Amino acid sequence: MKLFTSVNDVTDVAALVAEALTLKQTPFAHKHLGENKTLCLVFLNPSLRTRISTQKAGQNLGMNVIVLNIDKEGWALELNDGVVMNGTTVEHIREAAAVMGEYSDIIGVRSFPGLKNRDEDYSELIFNKFVEFCKVPIVSLESATRHPLQSLADLVTIEELKTKARPKVVLTWAPHIKPLPQAVPNSFAEWMCKGDVDFVIAQPAGYELSEEFTQGATITHDQDEALKDADFIYVKNWSAYEPYGKVLPGNEDWMLTFDKLKDAPNAKVMHCLPVRRDLELSSEILDSDRSVVIHEAGNRVWAAQAVLKQMLEAL
Repeated sequence: MKLFTSVNDVTDVAALVAEALTLKQTPFAHKHLGENKTLCLVFLNPSLRTRISTQKAGQNLGMNVIVLNIDKEGWALELNDGVVMNGTTVEHIREAAAVMGEYSDIIGVRSFPGLKNRDEDYSELIFNKFVEFCKVPIVSLESATRHPLQSLADLVTIEELKTKARPKVVLTWAPHIKPLPQAVPNSFAEWMCKGDVDFVIAQPAGYELSEEFTQGATITHDQDEALKDADFIYVKNWSAYEPYGKVLPGNEDWMLTFDKLKDAPNAKVMHCLPVRRDLELSSEILDSDRSVVIHEAGNRVWAAQAVLKQMLEAL
């Protein structure tokens, strides 16, 4: 594996999930792969789980890990070609990314969308510039449109905890105080559609995701009907795809509560975190044994380690 940006970069999804679960049992069995290799994790936006889990995954494989919060510790980057840099940007991404490639064997990049211009965000300008100029394997730590390490960890969690061969998995929209990217729901939908699950998306009217991510999903505006007999319920907010980046009025009653679980008595509740308690998801669920959000976050290490292992094997 030379590139990890989406489920489409994975030749065998089930095998990658199985490898992550094997690594969970034997985390240090492949330390020789990363000996004298350097992993550089580049963050243009804040991170807690992605940073720590990927750093630990690299260390478990014997890698030296460098973390660069480029939004705070690096120069302001110019992304566009053919411009005179007489403004606030100090370094062009052509040189910055190329230099990082000189220092690293694998690079991870995290960059959020601006939620202003859909075409610009969905072109993945920043991420693709790193891919073009780094010249080393690249792993997405979340981009404008996808969060593949999170989604892989989600699928690992479902595989690990499921009690039937083909569980019902529901992605349900949740309220928020501000517009959030579509990256996590896009990615989750994409991975679930490739997994062996019965996948349903429940959202208020107007929050439809781009169809390129939801082929194979059942989509409904009826949250109660979607939740019925669910085995896993994934709670996440996202802003509208059209009109892009907007929060539509109403829909506060979409927060998941215990009362809404009455027709899904065995459902496990998931969330990528961070979560705003009693806005997106009720505290009574988060503090109960129905919640697997901490278990899910723990699996971020093994998801990242499985990807890094395959990248190291391809060097």
